[in-house]
Amino acid sequence: MRKYIPINSNGFQHYDFLYSDNQRNKTSLKNTTDISKHYIKQKENFHQIDKNSLVAGHEIHFPIFTNKNFVFYIVAEASNISPGKIPSGLSDIEADFFIKNTDISLYNEYLESLSNALLFDKSREKVKTLLIKEKTKIIIRNVLSDPRSGEGVRLSAIAVENIVNSIFENRDIIYDLLSIKTHDYYTYTHSVNVAVLSIGFGVALSLSTTEIFNLGFGSILHDIGKSTIPAEILNKQGRLNRTEFLIMRNHVVEGGTILRGHKDFPESAFPAVMQHHEKLSGRGYPFGLDGVKINLFGKIAAITDTYDALTTQRPYKPALTPFAALDLISKETGSYDHQLLEVFIKMLGKVE
Repeated sequence: MRKYIPINSNGFQHYDFLYSDNQRNKTSLKNTTDISKHYIKQKENFHQIDKNSLVAGHEIHFPIFTNKNFVFYIVAEASNISPGKIPSGLSDIEADFFIKNTDISLYNEYLESLSNALLFDKSREKVKTLLIKEKTKIIIRNVLSDPRSGEGVRLSAIAVENIVNSIFENRDIIYDLLSIKTHDYYTYTHSVNVAVLSIGFGVALSLSTTEIFNLGFGSILHDIGKSTIPAEILNKQGRLNRTEFLIMRNHVVEGGTILRGHKDFPESAFPAVMQHHEKLSGRGYPFGLDGVKINLFGKIAAITDTYDALTTQRPYKPALTPFAALDLISKETGSYDHQLLEVFIKMLGKVE
């Protein structure tokens, strides 16, 4: 594997995970479609982590990466055999950070060590929140890899309970739980964000604890059907063609089918899964329901799903600011419930 050093003012190194030297000699990438296809294959080997977990000076036993222009760069070298420390200033960089999938268990151990190290620190509460979020992302990633696993869905329920309890203890914690400044879309990060937003929404609407849990449970698994979508469609770096779009929209029905196989998934949680792409005008999918037929959970999930998608940057589309995203959603008068939108906007008053 070819190594390039250094590449920027921080002296960070990077590795080209797309091609070896031999492959590079044999392969000529003539357009971004070819690059994108190789990137899609490679990104499945990495797990997106929250940069706030990268506390300078703490020991790590796994390398940390970022990416740019479809290439993954190494920014901190470490292994079980040769531990390293997180460089200062890493969390100040505007970029996404990743670990290899094979290092997720080591990352979990690091999170626990971080929590213990900051046991009496004033930032203890933020670390607790970070642990909940990062562990939940790992759970949802595993569920998407094996959607019919009863254990995965059970752990998802526990994760939702932890998020609900945290938000009830401190409503402002919702801002720490969100990951809205990511530069690449990962379904597991999006799913956790949508759950956090939906749970906060439920609290703002003064729903019962059971209702809030079921809303959160449906929201965190609202995209479970995407586990059936081919990676080249799910991760396509551009607009889907008609055939691809029809395949993609089928994730809603597939999600319902998968969750029907989990007897412990509550019936009242299904609308967040089955209706998050329905529109008040009746022009949504998969059933074309109009406003009076869309459940409250479906209306909430439609707002939170769209908001998080709009505020997440893609390689082919810049992220909108929270204000711009809310403004755009508000202008779609035939799509979203405006009374609910008012509550949502007030709830997000502190998001930058």
